[in-house]
Amino acid sequence: MNQPEGFVVADEEKKVCKLVKSLYGLKQAPIQWREKFDSVIISNGFNINKGDKCVYIKVVDDTCVILYLYVDDILIFGSNINVINDTKKILSNHFDMKDLGPIDVILGIKIIRNGDSISLSQSHYIEKLLNKFNYSSVNPVSTPHDLTFKLRKNKGASVPQHKYSQIIGSLLHLMNHTRPDIACVVGRLARYTHSPNTSHWDALKRLFKYLKGTIDYAINLTYFPDVLEGYSDANWITDSEETKSTSGYVFTLAGGAISWKSARQTVISRSTMEAEFIALDAACTEAEWLKSFLIDIPLLPKPIPPICLHCDSQVAIARAKCKNYNKKRRHLTVRHKSITHLISHGVISLDFVRSENNIADPLTKGLARQQVLQSSRGMGLEPIN
Repeated sequence: MNQPEGFVVADEEKKVCKLVKSLYGLKQAPIQWREKFDSVIISNGFNINKGDKCVYIKVVDDTCVILYLYVDDILIFGSNINVINDTKKILSNHFDMKDLGPIDVILGIKIIRNGDSISLSQSHYIEKLLNKFNYSSVNPVSTPHDLTFKLRKNKGASVPQHKYSQIIGSLLHLMNHTRPDIACVVGRLARYTHSPNTSHWDALKRLFKYLKGTIDYAINLTYFPDVLEGYSDANWITDSEETKSTSGYVFTLAGGAISWKSARQTVISRSTMEAEFIALDAACTEAEWLKSFLIDIPLLPKPIPPICLHCDSQVAIARAKCKNYNKKRRHLTVRHKSITHLISHGVISLDFVRSENNIADPLTKGLARQQVLQSSRGMGLEPIN
């Protein structure tokens, strides 16, 4: 550390300032801020959620208040306005803060209240993307992926790679927050970010056409049902150039999707059953975390029943419930033990669902128009009224 230019003291050039507290922008600032915030909150009766360390909960008699911290932005939920105001006073006594009132937009997500329901929308973000990348005049389509498209690894020269990766990054933000219906397509297109060709750009353009037609889609959440459910699916190798299958899961609560994922599996599955079993294990891991998170939320009825996981493979369900596992499939042994452990301890329960009713289906493959519409409604995606 050196004295700043223009403020050097003669004969004391080696003297520097000693920090008495951390400065914003230094390496230790984030952890110092977190420790400071934790100490203030805990000393005022809040408890840290075991599943998510950024969630703080305080229960007093019949009232409760929940804080959600994202860097230096705070969301406050309370059972009544009095506990919310009390929490604001506690925070303002220790931190310089600004009260922005009822939430309208957070992390690019617009919160829309409609009676007893809440909708999470990014229509303004989609409109911004369409204008930014010159797709605002495209004609809408009803599906995010053309089933006739066969994406292949580019073996020639790439075309606008920088712009392609920029668009994929923007779509990932959209997919992860409010649009599970495009998760499979975005995940697939992201595999070719390093070297895209014209076919990848054509698929990307079709995705923008789909977003243009569904720009007003939002995840609609209501008070009912208050039961957490999950859906798991896998798409075994359908492309001659692919060696790994795709897993997908989605969890719904209060009529809308709250957690989802579409990803290529990390191991090579030798059959449809193995692909479904690997996807089921990934969904079970998420279910275990969700239950640990919800246990500390006082607004939900207790005890929380086993989370019902719906799977469209009866063979995978039977294999998961079987205690004696074939040792020849050693690469699945750990996954089998994990699933049976969660079943025996009442964390999850498995249930069969037909493929046409499995709302996780679009997270693993392209579907026809009616199936896309049906699964979107199952995940709570509806046009904003």
